Amino acid sequence: MKLVRKDLEKDNAGQVTLIPEEPEDMWHTYNLLQVGDSLRASTIRKVQTESATGSVGSNRIRTTLTLCVEAIDFDSQACQLRVKGTNIQENEYVKMGAYHTIELEPNRQFTLAKKQWDSVVLERIEQACDPAWSADVAAVVMQEGLAHVCLVTPSMTLTRAKVEVNIPRKRKGNCSQHDRALERFYEQVVQAIQRHINFEVVKCVLVASPGFVREQFCDYMFQQAIKTDNKLLLENRSKFLQVHSSSGHKYALKEALCDPAVTSRLSDTKAAGEVKALEDFYKMLQHEPDRAFYGLKHVEKANEAMAIDTLLISDELFRHQDVATRARYVKLVDSVRENMGTVRIFSSLHVSGEQLGQLTGVAAILRFPVAELSDQEDESSSEED
Repeated sequence: MKLVRKDLEKDNAGQVTLIPEEPEDMWHTYNLLQVGDSLRASTIRKVQTESATGSVGSNRIRTTLTLCVEAIDFDSQACQLRVKGTNIQENEYVKMGAYHTIELEPNRQFTLAKKQWDSVVLERIEQACDPAWSADVAAVVMQEGLAHVCLVTPSMTLTRAKVEVNIPRKRKGNCSQHDRALERFYEQVVQAIQRHINFEVVKCVLVASPGFVREQFCDYMFQQAIKTDNKLLLENRSKFLQVHSSSGHKYALKEALCDPAVTSRLSDTKAAGEVKALEDFYKMLQHEPDRAFYGLKHVEKANEAMAIDTLLISDELFRHQDVATRARYVKLVDSVRENMGTVRIFSSLHVSGEQLGQLTGVAAILRFPVAELSDQEDESSSEED
């Protein structure tokens, strides 16, 4: 993402002009936009024209519109963003108050104005404009007959290819059908890796599977690469890292990212940091439940006691339509930071973010036990009984 201009007033009202440069920047833009914001961008409008003879025709005209945002639709697979709203600035082709939908796309400039830019939104702009936050991890999660080729970016886990091949069982004295099907499956996975993984950007490719599938696949891939003199795979052989996972489904990627060998290799990536924070929370919940809280009310109580060491919060919560509810989450984030706590904002498109979403989207690891909250709960429940 490229920041072209930033004009903010003392009360944090104002506008920023940005140019999304990569598909992932569209996800950042989706998280920046809120209903009620003002969006200015170039768009194509179908305009009816009447000639001198009275015949009516229609032309597609490129014009720049300023909309008051009413609806936002994001397609995570295609990374496309459609913003619907009413025109709020004079335009020769579009009447004031007329509805229009702008499709935002990479390399097209837009200006976003808000009545108030909060700390969470401003931090997202900083992250989006930081070149170090690029997609640098790929993963192949596989089992016999099923594989998912994914890109793990700082903000989302994108499934780039799904390979499914029916593998017949081994029969006594005849394994040829099984072996041929397995070879066909491995070949399709290799093709998907070459098609979807950019080795100039990717630092590491995780190959995760149960059993010996990953070893057999990697042996096959590099033997074929030597036979066919595939320089792309041979030159990047050191980037492949084999790890265990319970299956070939996308959710098993979380296990692969938890592996200590992977964590040390990916220590500089945001995805690994999120996974570790969530793992630490679950460990704390198991061993010291008084130091692991989830749910907004409980976490707010812990924050009042200045007990939060690490706050885990999903970016989905900051897209809440209700301004007061959103402000409550922003206030929590600011307060934890003021009290010298760490804040980790999880992407709802990450495997770890999906898991945090199942825990209400907000959780906290505490510096010290806060038992009073549990006691209050027990008292209230006994009163109800």
